[in-house]
Amino acid sequence: MKIAIIDYGAGNIQSIKFAVQRLGFEAVLSSNAEEIQNADKVIFPGVGEAGSAMRMLRSTGLDKLIPDLKQPVLGICLGMQLMCKSSEEGNTTGLGIFDAEVKKFNADLKVPQIGWNTITELRGKLFENVSAEEYVYLVHSFYVPECSDEIARTNYGVDYSTALNRDNFYGVQFHPEKSSKTGEQILKNFLNL
Repeated sequence: MKIAIIDYGAGNIQSIKFAVQRLGFEAVLSSNAEEIQNADKVIFPGVGEAGSAMRMLRSTGLDKLIPDLKQPVLGICLGMQLMCKSSEEGNTTGLGIFDAEVKKFNADLKVPQIGWNTITELRGKLFENVSAEEYVYLVHSFYVPECSDEIARTNYGVDYSTALNRDNFYGVQFHPEKSSKTGEQILKNFLNL
């Protein structure tokens, strides 16, 4: 199986590559359109700021490529947020894959949310063999409000969509590569789609 991790300069790609290796697969880090299109699975990571990340995607043409991909695609953290219509972070226009607008957590909450939190309301193949109330690892100041593409939910002062799915596109706000056995199972489920 060919697995491509989109490399556009937005952090955490090595830890994702190592997590895939621990599951017995090899992944390539790539910004090459042909290599990404020919992969069986695509992982779209991200740690950083939405506006500058979108500028990097536009400068390489990846902003046009990603929404047209036909294979399973998994957006992680900022990757998932960039797959939404827009983000309040930097007043950024996203890729428009998910029908959602990313919001900033309320000022009275400690942000970023850093650490372990539970996922509930699990739906779909991404969460096979994962129990509700399992803990996952999160680091973020912006969130996706509950929406029609939601397949998992978390509460941090507000209920929000912590995982999304539309057609062949999946997104998780948490970091599966840092979420112990639960994250490993979710990553394995994605690779088995």
